[in-house]
Amino acid sequence: MRDVQHAFSFRAVETARAHLEALVRDGKLAKESGVARGYRLRRGGRTPTVLVPLLGRVQAGALSTAVEDLEDYLPVQSRRAADELFGLRVRGESMTGAGILPGDLVIVRRQKTASSGDLVVALVDDEATVKRLRRRGRRVELLPENPAFEPIVPDPRELQILGVVIEVRRQINSLFLYTSFIR
Repeated sequence: MRDVQHAFSFRAVETARAHLEALVRDGKLAKESGVARGYRLRRGGRTPTVLVPLLGRVQAGALSTAVEDLEDYLPVQSRRAADELFGLRVRGESMTGAGILPGDLVIVRRQKTASSGDLVVALVDDEATVKRLRRRGRRVELLPENPAFEPIVPDPRELQILGVVIEVRRQINSLFLYTSFIR
């Protein structure tokens, strides 16, 4: 757990454990009970790989103008069609508590609605951000995962959900590692 904590710059061991357990739930890792370092990549039954467009940057902080700029394509293991997914490079530090750091890549499932608690890419007017969505009656809040940042409370008529974050990738020593946030 501590190796994962340090590799991903998580503040707490529990964050590393939560990410590993999410990968087990998603079928990406196998866990051998009662064994130290018992997490293993699953073999066989591979999910198909699709190429997903990397469409530029998204702010993890204050809102910033959204500009779609195809940079590259990312291989993603998914049973979803490539046009249902897209990637964005994260700028800013408002989501560090969720394990999303500056420079990370987020893989997003396109959808116009999201549940309270989901990590979303949202558009407010023409400005985009990645945040945790919280619904309270008719009030909608876009919450940072860093206490140094304030929540964004947009007029619900000006808010558009672009999608839900399903995966986060981080480059370490020229290797891409990832964790999944699928609920």
